[in-house]
Amino acid sequence: MGKGRVALIVLDGIGIGEAPDTAAYGDAGSDTLGNVARAVGGLNLPYLESLGFGCCRPIKGMACGKALGAHGVALPSSKGKDSTTGHWEMCEVVLERPFPTYPKGFPASVVEEFSRRTGRAVLGNKAASGTAIIDEFGARHVETGAWIVYTSADSVFQVAAHEATVPLKDLYAACEDARAMLVGEHAVSRVIARPFLGTPGHFTRTANRRDFSVAPVRPTLLDRLAEAGVPRVGVGKVDDLFAGRGITSRHTRTNADAYRMIVEELGRMDGGFLFVNVIEFDQAWGHRNDVPGFHQGLKELDRDLPALVGALRGDDLMILTADHGNDPTTPSTDHSREAVPIVVVGPRVKPVNLGTRASFADIGATTAEYFGLSPALGKSFLREILA
Repeated sequence: MGKGRVALIVLDGIGIGEAPDTAAYGDAGSDTLGNVARAVGGLNLPYLESLGFGCCRPIKGMACGKALGAHGVALPSSKGKDSTTGHWEMCEVVLERPFPTYPKGFPASVVEEFSRRTGRAVLGNKAASGTAIIDEFGARHVETGAWIVYTSADSVFQVAAHEATVPLKDLYAACEDARAMLVGEHAVSRVIARPFLGTPGHFTRTANRRDFSVAPVRPTLLDRLAEAGVPRVGVGKVDDLFAGRGITSRHTRTNADAYRMIVEELGRMDGGFLFVNVIEFDQAWGHRNDVPGFHQGLKELDRDLPALVGALRGDDLMILTADHGNDPTTPSTDHSREAVPIVVVGPRVKPVNLGTRASFADIGATTAEYFGLSPALGKSFLREILA
């Protein structure tokens, strides 16, 4: 092995039901795929069904017949339920303590230091929906130039600014200042630039979001692949989630962008690791409790996925999974602590049942073994799936 390609495609936010500790995170009843299926009267996704998604866990409308791919679920073992935690775990870094969160807003000392460093005042400073807070403070921001700072149930320091009021380069520079400032006890998972446009009552967020992640606390699968000389290519925000360490990435605005880039990258990669984040299930639909949008996104995935799988050859593997849940049917607009699906396809993949894996790290262990490395964490299922 090791001369082919592994494409790890993370369908951001597509959880598949409760983990043993879901209730402890306040997410009892969350089941992203299952609840969406029930809300729309059942999912009609014939290609995803043929790969084995209906075999991972029961999903209304999706049968478990003769699957083409290996299939199962993985349980989160890290503390936390955000994108950074999930992606790190599948790259062999499990967190024993969650990143800090701020349900009542950030301490005055943090906000004052951010204002001092950036030369602008701060509005907001509370946990809020990103669309709601720009509706609340957008007009004052445009009038004063003050930052809109907010957080969520996740470990994030978010800075919103109107693109016509604050140039993007200044917003990004401010987020870099915040990233440098937020260390130690305040080392949040991500600082996120949240630019928007429009007029009062009609503000909309733009696609120029940028994430500034804390650097991984230990060597990751990406670090080990780099040391071994294995090429690494990113699509989506994966470079942001690893603070640019071990990978560069082509960013995407939509799921369609990601699907197109996957085919392009597989068309020019002779070997190596393709790491992809597919963003809209989480960013556009999960966080906005948009069940119709989420359902339409699943149908578009089902339509476009055959072209992705068709780009595989020889010993290639494609692993479809997620980093956490984001159930659009629940009152919460935040991530949910859930198990995630694992579906693996490729010319040599046997349609075996992978069962319930104890950690997302099993995905990293499998990828490591594929490229001739010893798993650093997790249990590889490579030998189970190869014919």
